[in-house]
Amino acid sequence: MDEPFHLHMVSDSTGETVSSVVRSVMSQFEKVEMEEHSWTLVRTRGQMERVLEGIRMYPGIVMYTIIDLELQDALRHTCEDMDIPCVPLLARPMREMSKFLGIKAREAPGRQHELDEEYFARVDAINYTLAHDDGQHYDDLEKADIILVGVSRTSKTPTSVYLSYRGLNVANVPFVSGCPLPDSLHHVQRPFVVGLVISPDRLLQIRKSRLLSLHEDRETPYVDLDEIKAEVLEARRFFNKKGWPVLDVTRKSVEESAATIMQHYLKYKEERKNNGR
Repeated sequence: MDEPFHLHMVSDSTGETVSSVVRSVMSQFEKVEMEEHSWTLVRTRGQMERVLEGIRMYPGIVMYTIIDLELQDALRHTCEDMDIPCVPLLARPMREMSKFLGIKAREAPGRQHELDEEYFARVDAINYTLAHDDGQHYDDLEKADIILVGVSRTSKTPTSVYLSYRGLNVANVPFVSGCPLPDSLHHVQRPFVVGLVISPDRLLQIRKSRLLSLHEDRETPYVDLDEIKAEVLEARRFFNKKGWPVLDVTRKSVEESAATIMQHYLKYKEERKNNGR
């Protein structure tokens, strides 16, 4: 396509689900530009009318997560009249799950964001993670579910925060050559500890970009390739000596790293459970 197309994301909640689906779908199409129109918390007829006005003004494909049947009908009929695609993202999964369970789904908009016990547990996890970012507060590492250890610029912070949104207490600790790690880290029993590594060449690029963003151009071991190689090798050897699983994040996005860590963590929890720990 030579011109950007319009894509409307309509949700009766925060729009996270439809946005994630759109990102996944569009990653499979190269050299395609789109103009996004995000409509969130659409729960009344008046709110839906504003959405429909926007679609009429900028016609394009519509993807939605709307529970209310009346609002669904209004959206679908408008799209049919305009001969544009209207894609329900929850209908099929809900129908199949309802059929499998033999239970009718509760048609409550935004139910996944209710202020229930799980929600507040997730908030507590986020607070714990932010308070234990980059080696802060070593005294209660035992309360962590996961501890990430890695050299500077291995995405420890964003990966930690991403995992915290899953309700996990995550601490991250920097590995600095020549500096001992906190004593409490060596004695943790419950947390799952992961060592993060990255290729020296990639780490050099990231660190140089970081210094440029800070308008820093002086020579420093921080961006010396030989120093970086030695630092990464030292970290990898240390992690192997401790018996910690090592994750190479060189070609991984934060989401991919978090998903891999989550897989290992769930396996770790199952093994501890089977061993009565």
